[in-house]
Amino acid sequence: MSKPNQLSRTVARFEGLPDRLRPWLTSFVLGNVVPLVGTAKLRFDEISNQRVVVSIRNRRKVRNHIKGVHAAAMALLAETATGFCVAMHLPDDKLPLIKTLKVDYLKRAQGDMKAVAHLRPEQIEQILTQDKGEVTVAVRITDESGQEPIQCDMVWAWVPKKRD
Repeated sequence: MSKPNQLSRTVARFEGLPDRLRPWLTSFVLGNVVPLVGTAKLRFDEISNQRVVVSIRNRRKVRNHIKGVHAAAMALLAETATGFCVAMHLPDDKLPLIKTLKVDYLKRAQGDMKAVAHLRPEQIEQILTQDKGEVTVAVRITDESGQEPIQCDMVWAWVPKKRD
């Protein structure tokens, strides 16, 4: 494993906090890094080198016309979980970029939603060793009933921050 990047160092600072406080503070800090994440009030329930779990409450400001979580908010949930999953491993001199965001809406969502994203060890190795590349990040989106109302294909790329 390589040295920790800025994001993983930031997250590590919160590890000693009580379980009640850690998700709130992590969500607040990361919501300032990516303003739309803060505006939608996404909650980082878990962020580690193994996986990223992000949730969204079905509240008025993120609802659609049928009182469910809006389709765009569902896509944001998946994009955020997968993006931070890549970013936890990406060296500081690289820039993460979403390349493909494909969302299939399968059924009506019920209540709050949660995204769980993770990378396979060989994908992590690829991120750590390749100057540029791309990975398809596995993500599972569930609603309050435990069902998967959407399925997503999220392809993330990375490039050097400085252009040649």
